[in-house]
Order: sequence, then C-alpha cells, then structure tokens
Amino acid sequence: MESKFHTFAQPIQSIPLPERFTYPFHYTPHPLCVIAAEETQAYLKERTEWREELQAGKMFGVLVVRTPAGEVGYLAAFSGNLAGKNVHPFFVPPIYDLLQPDGFFRQEEERINEINARIRTLQASPALEDARSRLQSTIEYCDFVLQAAKDLMKKRKEERDRLRQFPLTEEETTLLIKESQHMKAAHKLTKKSLRSILEEDQAKVDRLEQEIEQLKQERKRRSAALQRKLFEQFRILNARGEVKDLCELFAPTYQGAPPAGAGECAAPKLLQYAYQHQLEPIAMAEFWWGDSPKTEIRHHGYYYPACKGKCEPILHHMLQGLRVDENPLLADSHRETKLDILYEDDYLLVINKPEGMLSVPGKGDADSVYQRLSILYPEATGPIIVHRLDMATSGLLLAAKTKEAHQNLQAQFKNRTIQKRYIALLEGEVPQDEGEIRLPLCPDPLDRPRQIVSEEFGKPALTRYRVLERTSGKTLIAFYPQTGRTHQLRVHAAHPLGLHCPILGDELYGRKAERLYLHAEYLAFTHPITFERIEIRAKIPFSQH
Repeated sequence: MESKFHTFAQPIQSIPLPERFTYPFHYTPHPLCVIAAEETQAYLKERTEWREELQAGKMFGVLVVRTPAGEVGYLAAFSGNLAGKNVHPFFVPPIYDLLQPDGFFRQEEERINEINARIRTLQASPALEDARSRLQSTIEYCDFVLQAAKDLMKKRKEERDRLRQFPLTEEETTLLIKESQHMKAAHKLTKKSLRSILEEDQAKVDRLEQEIEQLKQERKRRSAALQRKLFEQFRILNARGEVKDLCELFAPTYQGAPPAGAGECAAPKLLQYAYQHQLEPIAMAEFWWGDSPKTEIRHHGYYYPACKGKCEPILHHMLQGLRVDENPLLADSHRETKLDILYEDDYLLVINKPEGMLSVPGKGDADSVYQRLSILYPEATGPIIVHRLDMATSGLLLAAKTKEAHQNLQAQFKNRTIQKRYIALLEGEVPQDEGEIRLPLCPDPLDRPRQIVSEEFGKPALTRYRVLERTSGKTLIAFYPQTGRTHQLRVHAAHPLGLHCPILGDELYGRKAERLYLHAEYLAFTHPITFERIEIRAKIPFSQH
C-alpha cells in the first residue's frame, strides 16, 4: 500500500514543534496542524466528484508526525466512509475495513439482508393477511353475539325484578329462578363455543406469525454476533505497542459495549496508522467540512475536539506512552482569585463569577463558587447555590444563606419572575434587530456535555434577544432567556435554525478564542424576606470590538 505520509508544501523549519501531544478533547490547533488542515482542504476542493457528499458535511482530521529519519509531515483521515468506500489515496485506511467485499462483515450482512427480505415476504403474504382478516371478523362477531346475549339477559332480569314486585305463587317464583339459571348457563355455553372458534382462528395467525418471530430472533442473534465480531477486529494500538479491541476498551464504561461507529472516527484512524508505520505523533486537529447536521452544530472549516461517547475510551488507550497536554478544564486558575461579591445581606448574596471558575464542584479538584461560599459561610443552611453558570461564562450568580431563602428564590426561577440579561459577542452579523428563538434541546448522548436540537426528545427552550451593535462582522447582543436549559444561549446563537452566529470563543459550538464572550450582566428578583425588588448589574469584562 502506498504511503499516506505527506510532506508540507511550504517551509516549516521556523515553526517550533510542541513539547507535548494535543489533548484531543480541548485544544487550540497547533500552527502545523492548521497548515496540514489547509492543505487537506485544498485537496478536498479539487475532488469535484465528492462535492455533493462533502456539502452535506463530514469530519476530517490531520496528524502531524515525524519519521524515524526526523522528517516532519502529516497524515489525513475522514470519519466514517467517503463516497461509499473506506479507502482513498490521500487518506489513511480504516483500522478495519468492514466494506471489503469478501470480508465476513459483507457476507454476514448479506445473510441478514436475506432474513429481512424473508420477513417482509411473510409479513405481506396473502395467507397472513387472510388469517388476520378472518380473526378480526371473528372477534367482531363474538363481541356482537356476546353483547346481544348480555342485553337480553339484562332485559329479562329487569322483567323478573318487575314481576317480583307483585305477589307471586311458589310455582311462579320457581319459574323465574329457573329462567335466570337457564340464561346464565346458556350464556356460559355461548362464551365457550365462541372462545373455541376464536382460539382456532388465533392459532392460524399464530402459526404464520411464529415463523416471522423466529426469523426476527435469528436476525437479532446474528446482528449481535456480527457486531461483537466486528468490534473484535478493531485491534487498537497505543504508543507502548499494547493492543486492545473495542470490546475491551468499552467494557469498563457506563455503556458497557462500543456504540455503533466506534473506531471509525478520524482521530483513531490517524494514530493507528502512525503506530503501525513507526511515525511519531506530534500534534492533531479535527475540522468540519460542509453544512451542519440538523441536530448537532458544526461550522464549515471550524476545528472541533474529539467526540467523547465514541472516542474517549479509545483515545485514552491510544495516547498511553505519549506525553500529552493536560486537560485545561482541570486547571485551577482561580484558586487565588477573591470572590467579587456585589450584594450581600443576612439571607442571600450575588457574586460576579469570573470566567473559568466552576459554579459547583466538578469531577476534578478545581475550586468552585460553592466551595468558597461553604468556607465563608459555614453556618449557611440549604444548597447555597440557587442557579448555575457554565464554567466558561462570567457574571451574576445568586446564592442563598438559608434554606428558606433558597427555596423562595428557586421558586422565582421556576415561575420565571426572575429577570436575567446576558451580553454576548457573536461571530457574524445578526440581520434582525430583535426576535426570539424556540429550539428544543437535549444532551447529545454520544458527546456530553454537548447539547443538540431535537423535536422528538428535546425540552422546550425559548430565548429572546435584542441586537445592541454590529461592528466588523461581529454582533454585540443582549439575550433574555425565558427557560434555563443547559447551553441554551450557546446553542440558540450557533444553530443554523437559531441565529447561526456562534458566541465568540465557544469551542463546543463555534471556535476557540481567549475566552467565551458570554456574560450574565443583569439580574432582578424579589427579596425572599423583605419582598423588595432588587436589581444587580455586573460590568461587561470583555471588549466589545
């Protein structure tokens, strides 16, 4: 197979190599990765036969590598398949090519397709249709006969009850009792007879459906076995030369098994090829090419971190043996930062949270507003933090010193009597001066904490907005969230069905900058004890230009 190693088309000697490899879930692309991505993008522009598929959108990746001889170049890869194939000249091959025509996957897939065809044939067969139709007619007939019998029994009972209101002879009383007993016995025999007819017709349907169900069970067993065998073919290397398959890598995770498409993303392909060909990984980046998907948010040409649901267990293994950058989200950059308290009384306080500080404790040891307040106010009761701001968002955060104040303020949030205003700087110019965005949101199950738009699973989310200024291709905007969904403002700003202008510095839904340009600037609420209306403002901490 031809080498997939590409030399740079321009001189790179003046660009220093990074000291550590890229942390793939949170990074700024290294200059060499940017050059490699631009050269890959130039190649994509030349492939006119892929134009339609690329327009629909696809993730690509580049890996800067060094050969044993010391030459620096790069590898390129795409996620999934491209133009119905896994192998193309410019890009590294898949870890395992499930599309090879003579491979076990194709052969077993054909058998499963044959089962599907057999199921469809049986489901559409005239015999099954006739049996179901006859069964339905029998059910309707039985219901009619039984209902008629019940109506007659009810009518005769009412007549007997009427007759019993008058003096009756012993013989007449006996006749009424016998009539009641006779009708009950006759009804019982009718039910038994009808049940026999119904069971006979049901058995005919069951016999025909049983074959379909057996085929479905066989399909299920074959699909599960095929999936597992497929995952076992992905023999994943790391820098130490250790090998694990996908089933081993995902066994300790909460999923317990690899999700569909695991091992087919660009990042694992790139590292696998590098290890197989004794190439030293230097830096890596992934970029989106084409339109955004309907639910996720992707922007043409923007760089993105690796997805967590499919790639985190794989990359955790593959990076063993490399010196990798630390996760910047775990950096405790505000350990020495004094809390900026803008309002305080015996019952509550309002903090101006800096960007990069957690509202509540996370997975690591990084400091948080909650931890600080717990130390400052050891006598405080209740959960203290009334609402949260994203780690990257700065601005007003409301906290309560008593359980009663906390409950009251949370009720105000729930009843939407608290007013909030966020100021953001967006990439791009929003054409309308004001408006509202309604896009339902839910977590991306394969890439948390990213949120997606979903009409089926999303919770309602409403944001009102007003443009404050448009300058040099950017928009300064005021957001008024009417609901409080995770990443609501960030998704509503970036999504094509929203403003289609991501917040500057939003590396999840846009592209990274020195910070996320989103600030909780205004908060108005009713004091839980004095019932006074309180308004707090926090100065915008970033330049508007």
